[in-house]
Formats: sequence, structure tokens, C-alpha cells
Amino acid sequence: MGAVSKLEITETQEELKQLLTHQKTASRKERVLVLYLLKTGLAANITEAALMIGRHRVTVQKWIQQYQKGGRESLVLQKRSSGRPRAIPSWVEKALEQKLQQEEGFNSYQEIVDWLEGSLGIKAAYKTVHKLVHYRLKASPKVARPQSIKEDPEQVEA
Repeated sequence: MGAVSKLEITETQEELKQLLTHQKTASRKERVLVLYLLKTGLAANITEAALMIGRHRVTVQKWIQQYQKGGRESLVLQKRSSGRPRAIPSWVEKALEQKLQQEEGFNSYQEIVDWLEGSLGIKAAYKTVHKLVHYRLKASPKVARPQSIKEDPEQVEA
């Protein structure tokens, strides 16, 4: 089993206390708290530290091994998940935004769906296009209705 034999915490108690106050997420606070507990002697070993914070001993050992390999920076590093790629790539989004700003525009979201498929070869669901245009781009596909020449602007205001 890969147990941690000798733990050398290079930071002082004050540095760990400062680092603890600067953490924004609970998971990162827990990791720094383990170092603080071990450095101050409030926890004699990893098992006691794990019991104090309510984590499994193996989890805390993995954190300590991570600390030993890369220091405190690697311990509090927030990893980003790559996630699922967008259905509509950013270059298509930019092209659509430019097209929406043009005067002719689109009459409906379905027209946008058809335009994406016909012009750019992007198949996207109606719902996806609606969310993109309405919520992300904060635009509307609808073209303004034509006004009558005989309409009096002052009468409309009243």
C-alpha cells in the first residue's frame, strides 16, 4: 500500500492560515485545512486529520501525495472539465451575429435553423438556436413591421 512515510510541510502556520482564508471553494479549504491540522499538531497523523474533516483516510492521503509532488499550488489548483463541445461552434456564432445585425435579418428562428444548415452546413435543433440567439446573443430574429406612409407619428405617440 502506498502510505506517506515522512511529511514535510514547508509553509508556516500563519501562511497556512492565510491560505485557508483565501480559498473560495469548500473542497480547496478542506485540503489546506488538512495541512494546517497536521502542521499545528491538532491532528497527529493523516487518519486523525481525515476523521476531523469527515473524509476518508485514502482521500486525505491522495491530497498529501499531491502536495508532496507539486506543493501547495497543485493542491489548491482548480481543474476545469473540458465538458461537451457546443453544438454551434464560436465561428458560426460570430457569423450568425453579423447576419442578425444586417437590415434584412430573419423572420423566424426556423429561418435561422435553415440558414445554418444551408449556408454553413451546421445542423442545430430549433431549441438550440433559440437559446443561442435569444439568451446568448440577446438578439431577435424578427424584422420590424413596415409602417404606413400615411401614419402620423404625433398621433401614434398620443
